[in-house]
Amino acid sequence: MKKEYDFSKGERGKFYRPPIEINVPIYLEPDVAAFVRKYAKKKKVDTQKIVNQWLRNNIETVRSIL
Repeated sequence: MKKEYDFSKGERGKFYRPPIEINVPIYLEPDVAAFVRKYAKKKKVDTQKIVNQWLRNNIETVRSIL
């Protein structure tokens, strides 16, 4: 490693990327996942749609309490 480095020609923020939104996977327990898959199949919709709707409903319920 050198004692000194020359950064006089460096460009500030060249590789900076603003924070992005990352989708984090959520793992359901096997019994919950099985129920959601069965329910979604019966309703002929994607499991993601079912889970998101249930979460939205729960969020609204909690918001109304707070």
